[in-house]
Amino acid sequence: MKMHAITADPVSTLLTSGLKNLWYPVCPSSFVRDQPISLRRFGRKIALWRDASGQVHALEDHCPHRGAPMSQGVILGDRLACPYHGAEVRCDGTVTKVPGSPGCKLEGARAALSFRTREAHGAVFLFNSDTNVDEVPGFSMPQELGSAEFSHFLCYAEWRADYRYTLDNVMDPMHGTFLHKQSHSMSEGDSQATFRIRDTDTGFVFEKVGQRGVNFDWSEFGSTGVHWLRLEIPYPKSGGPGGNFAIIACVTPISPQLCAVFFWRCRKVQGWMRDTWRFLYRNRLEARHWAVLEQDRVMMEQMEIDANARENLYQHDIGLVRLRRLLRGLAEEQVEAGLAS
Repeated sequence: MKMHAITADPVSTLLTSGLKNLWYPVCPSSFVRDQPISLRRFGRKIALWRDASGQVHALEDHCPHRGAPMSQGVILGDRLACPYHGAEVRCDGTVTKVPGSPGCKLEGARAALSFRTREAHGAVFLFNSDTNVDEVPGFSMPQELGSAEFSHFLCYAEWRADYRYTLDNVMDPMHGTFLHKQSHSMSEGDSQATFRIRDTDTGFVFEKVGQRGVNFDWSEFGSTGVHWLRLEIPYPKSGGPGGNFAIIACVTPISPQLCAVFFWRCRKVQGWMRDTWRFLYRNRLEARHWAVLEQDRVMMEQMEIDANARENLYQHDIGLVRLRRLLRGLAEEQVEAGLAS
């Protein structure tokens, strides 16, 4: 089955655009400033803006009157005024005013698709739904992002690859031994390994047997209202103070062959050690980390869209097989429940 091609199969179509009723990071917070912006996520255009208090709002970038881009309009607090004919749409999707035809049936109609948003950890998160919803479940991220004991940086990029290949890449610790073997933090350890899967309260861990704290030795998938992956890489003394280097990853589909990747780089440091590490990161380590990510990007972008249709998997791949089956099972449930559009 060609998982990464759009087909008439509704499950495959849903997986291509992204699961529904789930939180996803859509952009760094710094992207949304004093003017509306337009982003393509989940195969659709979304307009985002801030009101006077700084709250981020989101609507489909499609005026319910004639389909003009709302992102080109004027911010009126929690509303956007369409640039084409002036229709004002509130952040909940309700058309509050039609200047050219007061009292028409469009006024008062909840005719635009709205999205619930939340800012956290330097990013804007959006609840992916095909209908307007007023109450949505919360979400949480791993402790490295929520605890004052940790310090982190957000790395954001867009890769010309199916988002699921990027998920596969993070759920594949063994590639670090080969693709990243020149990295100062992934040059150690055995080039052979046996793996096992260990269930957790929120997902599962895919880990090497008999090797820990040496290389990229494990990867974790978690589902806490948002899907995330976590891994840990040991650091040499030249990496500065703090424990192992943790990475929290989220991947958001943009279109069938384009995705937004979020990597939070975290270390357990406090006080002067936090200041030292943050200085060292900005002035020395960040460039190294981008070099490693560039290796991943090139590999993902050079893979054929149907590369997985000609795979010959072995024991090292049981983690990504588990993740693929989990995501497909969720998609099948959503299609059966009528959530897929």
